[in-house]
Amino acid sequence: MQKNYSDNSLKVSIITVSYNSAATIRDTFESVLSQIYKNIEYIVVDGDSSDDTVKIIKEYEPKFNGRMRWVSEKDDGLYDAMNKGIHMATGDIVGTLNSDDVYPVNDIIATVCDTFKLNLNIQSVYGDVRFVSYEDIKKVVRYIRAKNFKPFRFRFGFMPPHPSFFVYRKAYQEFGVFYTDYHIAADYELLCRFLYKHKLESMYIPMEIVKMRMGGRSTSSIKSNYILNKEIVRACRENGIYTNMFILSFKYLIKIFEFVFIK
Repeated sequence: MQKNYSDNSLKVSIITVSYNSAATIRDTFESVLSQIYKNIEYIVVDGDSSDDTVKIIKEYEPKFNGRMRWVSEKDDGLYDAMNKGIHMATGDIVGTLNSDDVYPVNDIIATVCDTFKLNLNIQSVYGDVRFVSYEDIKKVVRYIRAKNFKPFRFRFGFMPPHPSFFVYRKAYQEFGVFYTDYHIAADYELLCRFLYKHKLESMYIPMEIVKMRMGGRSTSSIKSNYILNKEIVRACRENGIYTNMFILSFKYLIKIFEFVFIK
């Protein structure tokens, strides 16, 4: 794809939610600053951190030359904080970047915007995600390829990697934001709602969009996996997709290949 680096006509809002993220958030900030696409509004929603996170935010704010907006206050959890960021956003397109994740190369946002501009029928895009060790981001643990995703696969517990998902902001205005009564799978429900129920046109970008450190809530224990699957069943039911816990169990066989056959 030929990237039109000089065309910054689309404004992109990138939302980072943080809480006690001092150990990793510098890497996140640096990866956003490195992007060659400059029409970026960077929104940081901090949950009243007790470590040096806010100090680091203040340190980096001038480096964004007025393109960073941030708030630090108590919230009702991750999805409440993400909703705050969405409501603060003024961009044409909205994406999220966790406070311990990074964009692996400097043309991620340029590629995203070019995809939207060259395909006027699409309303969202997504790509691949690489999971790395929390302690050593050069050590690859898992690679999620989103190439073969189709909406019917929601039934089996699969979705496009949400950290790689970019969508026109008007979709949130029309179809709603994250449901905060989900503990783990609000991102799954939102993608079901957008891509299956409301049939937003999407396109796969064949590249690694985000590098993620391992250690998310949904993979932290057997109990959290059980809660995740119960919420996936609920999300599917609420959006007109039939599934059950037995059907979801087959996804773990497929996920083995994401660990074994690492790109």
